[in-house]
Amino acid sequence: MYDAAIIGGGPAGQSAALFTGKAGLKTLLLDNEKGLTKRALLRNHYGVKEITGSDLVAAGRKQAESAGAEIIKAQVTLVSKEKDGFRIETENGETFEARQVILATGSNQKLAQTIGLKTKDGQEKYVKTVIDTDPAGHTSVDGIWAAGVAAGVSVHTIVTSGDGAKTAINLISEQKGERYVNHDAIPAK
Repeated sequence: MYDAAIIGGGPAGQSAALFTGKAGLKTLLLDNEKGLTKRALLRNHYGVKEITGSDLVAAGRKQAESAGAEIIKAQVTLVSKEKDGFRIETENGETFEARQVILATGSNQKLAQTIGLKTKDGQEKYVKTVIDTDPAGHTSVDGIWAAGVAAGVSVHTIVTSGDGAKTAINLISEQKGERYVNHDAIPAK
């Protein structure tokens, strides 16, 4: 069983996987590889003058994998509550189990609606429906979190990646029973 399963491999999902993996949680990221970020040209992402969305997603994937996240290409069709967590089913018949789930499905709320999560109207021009969350990222189902565009934040990648990190930090903090903080330092010379 995974400690955290993240559904969606854009900036929010990969950022969440980076943090959960680095925190030592057994992390699975399931991505259908249909995200809109790959079509973007980004000139407003902190730290880089210009990057294609495709390159940003590739870099994020490498970071998440190096932090210990397992990444599988899959279209998730159902998430259902089980005794000790959640059962995740894909269109290919694969199943996975996780204690906690983060939905980072971008503007596609079909899975959230299938699960029965509470949704609300979106604020972005092209995002009509988002998952209703509290400030930490909790949804209406205990153990399912939402991050990024799926949770109603701005579609800008810098914002969605930050929201993925925030949601993951809150999940990690709850699992560990104390506020999670992790900072790397430059080694002393």
